[in-house]
This record gives sequence, C-alpha cells and structure tokens, in this order.
Amino acid sequence: PQIQVIADRDACARFGVDVGEILEHVEVAIGGAVIDHVYLNTRRFGIHVRYQEQYRDDPEAVRNLLVHAEDGTLVPLRQVAGVRRVSGPVQINRENNQRRWIVQGNVRGRDLGSVVDDIKTIVGEKVTLPPGTSLEYGGQFENQQRAMARLSLIVPIVVVLVFFLLSMAFGSLRKAMLIFLTLPLALSGGVFGLLLMREYLSVPAAVGFIALFGIGVQNGVVLVSCINRLVEGGTGLREAVIQGAMLRMRPVLMTTLTTVFGLLPLLLARGIGSEVQRPLATVVIFGLISATFFTLFVIPAAYEWFEDRRDAACAS
Repeated sequence: PQIQVIADRDACARFGVDVGEILEHVEVAIGGAVIDHVYLNTRRFGIHVRYQEQYRDDPEAVRNLLVHAEDGTLVPLRQVAGVRRVSGPVQINRENNQRRWIVQGNVRGRDLGSVVDDIKTIVGEKVTLPPGTSLEYGGQFENQQRAMARLSLIVPIVVVLVFFLLSMAFGSLRKAMLIFLTLPLALSGGVFGLLLMREYLSVPAAVGFIALFGIGVQNGVVLVSCINRLVEGGTGLREAVIQGAMLRMRPVLMTTLTTVFGLLPLLLARGIGSEVQRPLATVVIFGLISATFFTLFVIPAAYEWFEDRRDAACAS
C-alpha cells in the first residue's frame, strides 16, 4: 500500500506554488530526511526528521499538509494536489533502460529443458504480450544453453585432435579407430546410469561424459600399446592379444576402482550442491564400469580382427 501524491499543475499555477516544493515537502514529511548529524565520541548519528505517524499514514492527514505559496501564504495540499491510497509495486527492476518483471520457479522431478519447452508452448498459445513487451527465459536455463553451445563447439574439435594425436602416436589410423570404436559402447554405460538414477542430461553430466571419454581413451592406449610391443617382440597375434589383455587388466582395474570409489560419495550425496555433483558422478561411475568391460574384452577381439583384415588385404 502506498499514498500517491500527484500535483495539479493548473492549481499550482493559480496559487503560485512550486511543484518541486510540493514533492520535496511530501518527501520530507512522509519519508523523512537527515538534516544534520550528532557526534558521540568517534560515532556519528544522523538526525532524521519526519512527521509523526498519525500525520503521515492517513491520506486525509496528508491532504491537510500546508505548503507555502509564492506570496508566503499557507495552502492545504488538497487544493494543489491529488492524494490517494493505492497498491503499488514493492520494487521496480530495470535492465537495458526497460522495466523488468521476474517470475521465478524451481524445477523438480523433470529436466530443465523440457519444462522450459512446455512453458514456451503454453505461453505462446495462451498469452498475448502487449506492444513493447518482450519475454526472455533466463537463470539456470540460460546458463545451461550457453554451456551446451560451447560444449557442442569444443568437444568435436577436441575429439578430432585426439584422433589425430592417436594416429600419430601409433602410426596407424586403424589403431586410432580401434580405440575410438569402443567409446560409444563405453559411453552407453553413462546413459544407462542416468536412466537408472533418474537423472537428466545436464551440464555436469556432459562434463562427466568428457571425463569418461578421457579415461576410456587412456585405458585403450595402455592396452593397445602393450599388445603392439608384444607383437613387435615376435609374439604371435593371438598370444599377444591374450597376454596384453592379462598384463594390462590390473592397471585398467586400478584406474576404474580408484575413480569409482573416489566418486561414490558424490553419487550418494543428498545435501546442498548434490544436484550438481550427482549427475557427474553417475555418468563417470556407470560409464567406467562399461568402459572397463569393453576395454578388456572388445579391444583385444577387435585388435585381432583388424590385424587379420590388414594381413588379408596385404596378401591380396
């Protein structure tokens, strides 16, 4: 509730009352003003002056306020201004020189993207915006869209660079393709984990997939390098594949177990911030479990198949 005072400029001109003086008088009488300061030792206290409550809370009392005319006479406020009680905004926010009204809400039980899509559909069907009014969707949704746009640009570039680095390291596109072949199968574990834990694909989950991608490539490089050394040392292809998988099983399992146990508290967390930690931990933990299986079983089998295909192509 507010008491609104609107100056009548025609009446002010007739009585010779300055509009600025009316507004200043009302501001000091109702809102108050600091006219001086009192010093007590090293502390300073402002002297705040305004009318008593019974003279400033009632519209009728405000109408009886006296203002000075040009000739020095006192004129009641009711004769030079309109005074009424209205309901007004508690606070007016502005952005880019325009008024802004914020409607906030928390999303639970659904992913943020689908909720905003439903809101856009309903608003588009049932709400007609007046001229000069625009509608924006911000907050966490805006941050998520911005982060996803950046990731959609950065991740493909990084994947291509990693592929070429692997090709240079092994001196073969086949070996790089072999490592990348198992990654979609390994990443499926992260998707299954999100489904099982009833989480949604958010920015933390996307970061988890990136971390899972890095660990999967690392384990694949360790295994393929070991098999390559055995083959170059004269070991038969089948024997090299079996020995390489056995020799690198322990390092791969150690990497998986240390990461899983390290992220397990984040997966089980339910406190403040867990909504950010849990999707990342879910993707990495479940993805590592599937990545370990595919690394130890699929890569050796695919390695032998790739080499047999290459030998057959060279013989022909």
